[in-house]
Amino acid sequence: MSFALGQRWISDTESDLGLGTVVAIEGRMVTVLFPATGETRLFAIQEAPLTRVVFNPGDEITSHEGWRMTISEVEEQNGLLTYHGSKQEDGEAVSLRETLLDHQIRFNKPQDRLFAGQIDRMEYFVTRYLCQQQRHAMQQNSLRALQGPRAGLIPHQLYIANEVGQRHAPRVLLADEVGLGKTIEAGHIIHQQLLSGRVERVLILVPENLQHQWLVEMLRRFNLRFALFDEERCIEAYADSDNPFDTEQLVICSLDLLRKKKRFEQALDANWDLLVVDEAHHLEWSEDKPSRAYQIVEELAEEVPGVLLLTATPDQLGHQSHFARLRLLDSDRFYDYEAFLKEEQEYQPVADAAEALLEQRTLTEAENAALVALLPAQDISAPLAAIAAGDNVARAKLLKELLDRHGTGRMLFRNTRAGVKGFTARQLHRHEVELPSQYATAVKVSNMFGGAKTTEQQIINNLYPEKLYQQFEGDKGGSSWWQFDSRVNWLLEFLKANRSKKVLVIASQANTALQLEEALRTREGIQAGVFHEGMSILERDKTAAYFAQSEGGAQVMICSEIGSEGRNFQFAHQLVMFDLPQNPDLLEQRIGRLDRIGQTQDVQIHVPYIKDSAQQHLLDWFDRGMDAFEHNCQGGHLLYDEFGEQLISVLAGNIDGLDPLIEQTAARAAEHKAALEAGRDRLLEINSNGGDQAQELVAQLQKADDDTDFISFMLKLWDVIGVHQDDRGENAVVLRPTEQMLYPSYPGLPEDGCSITFDRDTALSRDDFQFITPAHPMVAAGIDLITSSETGCTGVSLLKNKALPAGTIFLELIYVAEAIAPAEVQIGRFLPPTPIRMLMDKTGKDLGKNIDFHSFNNQLVPINRHVGSKLVSASQAVLHPLIAAAEGQVAQQLAELVGAAEQKMNDELGAELERMQALKAVNPNIRDSELDAIREQMSMVKAHLNRAQIQLDAIRLIVVTPQ
Repeated sequence: MSFALGQRWISDTESDLGLGTVVAIEGRMVTVLFPATGETRLFAIQEAPLTRVVFNPGDEITSHEGWRMTISEVEEQNGLLTYHGSKQEDGEAVSLRETLLDHQIRFNKPQDRLFAGQIDRMEYFVTRYLCQQQRHAMQQNSLRALQGPRAGLIPHQLYIANEVGQRHAPRVLLADEVGLGKTIEAGHIIHQQLLSGRVERVLILVPENLQHQWLVEMLRRFNLRFALFDEERCIEAYADSDNPFDTEQLVICSLDLLRKKKRFEQALDANWDLLVVDEAHHLEWSEDKPSRAYQIVEELAEEVPGVLLLTATPDQLGHQSHFARLRLLDSDRFYDYEAFLKEEQEYQPVADAAEALLEQRTLTEAENAALVALLPAQDISAPLAAIAAGDNVARAKLLKELLDRHGTGRMLFRNTRAGVKGFTARQLHRHEVELPSQYATAVKVSNMFGGAKTTEQQIINNLYPEKLYQQFEGDKGGSSWWQFDSRVNWLLEFLKANRSKKVLVIASQANTALQLEEALRTREGIQAGVFHEGMSILERDKTAAYFAQSEGGAQVMICSEIGSEGRNFQFAHQLVMFDLPQNPDLLEQRIGRLDRIGQTQDVQIHVPYIKDSAQQHLLDWFDRGMDAFEHNCQGGHLLYDEFGEQLISVLAGNIDGLDPLIEQTAARAAEHKAALEAGRDRLLEINSNGGDQAQELVAQLQKADDDTDFISFMLKLWDVIGVHQDDRGENAVVLRPTEQMLYPSYPGLPEDGCSITFDRDTALSRDDFQFITPAHPMVAAGIDLITSSETGCTGVSLLKNKALPAGTIFLELIYVAEAIAPAEVQIGRFLPPTPIRMLMDKTGKDLGKNIDFHSFNNQLVPINRHVGSKLVSASQAVLHPLIAAAEGQVAQQLAELVGAAEQKMNDELGAELERMQALKAVNPNIRDSELDAIREQMSMVKAHLNRAQIQLDAIRLIVVTPQ
């Protein structure tokens, strides 16, 4: 390198410093001042990462005084350059020494960086183009939001998520039975609404005991970081805002928090886009006296555009409360209960006709006549003839049109276990054990000296004698109960006899779970994972992963009651309930950790209990009274509400009341079951499970999961960025940041690294793995790191080809066509950032459409940056006209892209608008706001498409060289 005082250079490693000036040359060192930032750098002359700034005729430059000139001639004298040309403002002939160039000049345009000699490595150029292609594909992928979550590909869940998640301001009631995945459906919808830009602010209201479950589910499954709000958090938030709810976009809180007038008013003023309410059946309502909880949700629902209500309670066990929930979704539509009942009766003929179409048989004349009567606005003779000829496509289309007439089918979704296949059986195993003498002594002493006890204390002592013994034992022992407890003895023998089987053990208290782990480890050397509320999310993930490992993992997972919330262990099928909860809903939640879709074997439920104790009485009530172990108990909470006081009396010691209690409970449970079956809304179930459409979604997502090109892209991207990758086998890769990364940090990648997998089954069994799909935040973050920086926007490569004369030049240009619009416009659905590749020969002809990028790139070889810079300088006279020619040609391609995008918008949104308008004529659940939203979106998309622009994103010079 040859340096002279006053020369202008730029730093190859710190291009943001701007234009530098050589201010000192001493021996083997050169000092460069960067006036724009006030920084000074000292470099070794022979190894300085600097590039000489030399402009050429035709270039536009800016003086330190701000005026601009177009260069016509460049003069060099004593190592310094003087540029001659004309002012752009008035055409005056001027000269400008390089020392007087604007210090702020930054070579961020690809052509500027290329001519300034800032040439990137060949693999960076390739990676940048692949990132632009991947970003384009991601925004065009309508199923990306469904593919992203860590969830099984369950047809009815995907159908509901796809149907509701794409609506404007959805207002629906999700009423699937326990175990069918309402929380996952809601998460899918939230995820899809956020990813599409339809919503930004979400409020989730849940019972206090479910807050943590929702927090974990949203994070683990959907990569959504919600904030948990309680009174303490609200007080802390005052430091940032007068309204605590304005400090976060995604919030989970309990309904109890909003019972405080001030908190409710703040939540009401927070401008939410979507409201989600779990356990909505607890919102009690009557025309005369709605509950405070109902009023809170009602006022919020009037202000918030989108509302999701979740409940597992069927309407047959409380039709008026079912009407009240629908009333929250649309008070104008559901204004009168009697009118609602009358309207529902009118849908029976629709249900009968739908059943006939579903049975895949020849329709009778009476059934054909009924269909004609139900669809009077159209001539269905042709579809009926096609169905008679065995055309199942016509059958499915006619069924869809029929279902559109169902009154609440658009805003209410309910799937039942009877209608959804995939559940295995549940088998109860009762294990009777004797009362240890130590417990008997503790009870006697407690009765002698304990004084009067509350009913609640009496029940706790009777159901959980280990707690009483620990109180009796005091500080001197603490946890010796497990050394003699007959249930622990049974558990140890059971685990030894089933060493090859994964066993989930659930106890009510964290302390009990911890001490059981100590018992297993101390007495028999059995390694077990422990899962309780005192652990962090990361600790729970690691413990769950330890249990999930097929080799070297824990045989046993011991959970406190929280272990029955939010975690699914369907890879195991042995469940031990060390004790029992009093609430049947909690019992079902426990069983539901194993009894889920995806379980491949019958669930074996083991309950050890002390003979003739409250434990046995509670077991008998659940088993003989409710049949709650071997069958899903619908309406269990209603039975508990009705017979709870009698149960408490029995558990407190009134044994005489046990048999009447079981008899009455069984009779009422049978009534509920009969009412459920008689009132089962098969039409609603047909409308909720998605049928063939749901199966097609599953097939498409399975195909997307098998996309090896995406996996190859991500591994290459991480390699280029400098992320260390350690292949651990079993579909697992460990990622760690390194000091050699191109960027200071990688958003979403922890400092200590993380384990990732591209395999859905692995992700479902390993909570400690990140599940990488095109929707994962780390994918977008990696692409943004490349495309938002200058990495890879220039390149020079050699083409070894005997068929071409040495020295032949090609110029490869990557343009990006883009229309910038607010997220809710969803412009990316029609015109995402679109890379346009052009390969110009020396005559200005574009060869890009005929020569594939990858096949062409495979023939290229990299070149030293300094040699590449010389090739660029020598070729400038040819390159400037080629760039100008490319800009003229790419403008036409932009016009074609915009036209195609507008046509796609008209086809898709226009068809949707027509469908919704036709549907509104037969189904009153279509809101005017939904139609208005589609019209507004069409108008906004068109307006922003007309402002679409194109810019050069990357440029590469290719020079032919002899073989």
